[in-house]
Amino acid sequence: MYLPIIVLGFYSFNQSPYSAAWQGFTLTWYQKLFSDERLSSALTNSLIVAFSATAISAVLGTLMAVGLARYRFPGKSLYQGIAYLPLIIPDIAIAVATLVFLAAFAVPLSISTIIAAHIVFCLAYVGLVVSSRLNNLNPYLEEAALDLGATPLQAFTQVLLPQLTPAIVAGCLLAFVLSLDDFLIASFTAGSGASTLPMEIFSRIRTGVKPDINALSVILIAVSAIIAGIAEYVRIRGEAKH
Repeated sequence: MYLPIIVLGFYSFNQSPYSAAWQGFTLTWYQKLFSDERLSSALTNSLIVAFSATAISAVLGTLMAVGLARYRFPGKSLYQGIAYLPLIIPDIAIAVATLVFLAAFAVPLSISTIIAAHIVFCLAYVGLVVSSRLNNLNPYLEEAALDLGATPLQAFTQVLLPQLTPAIVAGCLLAFVLSLDDFLIASFTAGSGASTLPMEIFSRIRTGVKPDINALSVILIAVSAIIAGIAEYVRIRGEAKH
């Protein structure tokens, strides 16, 4: 699994514009990335989508997880199953379904539709991480706070939310990486001029993989690995404290 990544990183430092022939070490391809306007625009779009989808999913996913864990209401089991369906449904199915839905209501494709589509699966991941944390918490702490005079809102913000913060952060980091790396769903829901970074990379490799794309891929892999590592570290520290 890691051998192709190692080869990718090796050839990203190749002086030759053709990946098959090694002609010496260079950082030229990394330098060119920062002067490429198309890549800069695509990266900006990807960051806007990832930050927006993650922020909205953090709020909705946390509320969803708390509601499912702490309250009873008609159709709870059905809703719980539906809420986490994006975790097992293939991305192509989500992409096609979203596109058909948008077309049925004549919603113009734009960066906003990408964000809406990403919220669908980011919400499920944040909710799952927060739910796993809720299962290990003592529910009587909130009841004790209510008995001592706290309002339900105070019990949530001052007792429950601090305990959930590590899980929320870990879920947000995971959702951010997934949104940043997504190609399939974004390509189905993007409008004109709303190309994301994975879409831009795919459009360029149709004519062959160039060293600048190798360099960009190495950077993306490194960033994703760092964020995923931070998310796991935060989750483990949070569980260790409680």
